[in-house]
Amino acid sequence: METLNNSSITVQAQVNAPIEKVWETWNSPQDITQWCYASEDWHAPYAENDLREGGKFRTTMAAKDGSFSFDFGGEYTSVQENKLIEYVMEDGRKVRIEFTDQAGTTQVVETFDPETTNTVEMQKAGWQAILDSFKKYTEAK
Repeated sequence: METLNNSSITVQAQVNAPIEKVWETWNSPQDITQWCYASEDWHAPYAENDLREGGKFRTTMAAKDGSFSFDFGGEYTSVQENKLIEYVMEDGRKVRIEFTDQAGTTQVVETFDPETTNTVEMQKAGWQAILDSFKKYTEAK
C-alpha cells in the first residue's frame, strides 16, 4: 500500500533507568540482540555497531521460526554521547533519536522518515513496539 503522508513519524518512551545505562543498552551489540524486535516471535540474532559519525551499523531481524529475516542498517551522521544519534538508513531515509535525562529516568524520542510500502500507522506501531521492547529490556537489565 502506498502511503501519501511524507511527514516524519515520532515514537517515544520514558525509560526508568539513568541515561548512561539507556545509552549503553541502546548501542551495545550484545544488548541490541536482546531487544531489537517488535514481537516475541521475532529476534535479532546479529548486531554490529560502529557508533561514530561516519560509522555504520547493521542488525539482522528474523522470525524465530526461520520464515523471514532482513537486515536493518545505516550510517551515522551525528553522535552526541548520552544526547543524540542521527543516521541515514540504506534507503536514504533519516532518523533522529534524542535522549533526555529526567532525574534518574530517560526520555527517548525517535523521529524517522516513513517509507512508501506500509501505512504510516503500521510503521509507527512497528517502531513503537521495538522501542517498547527496548524499554522493557533496559528496565529489567
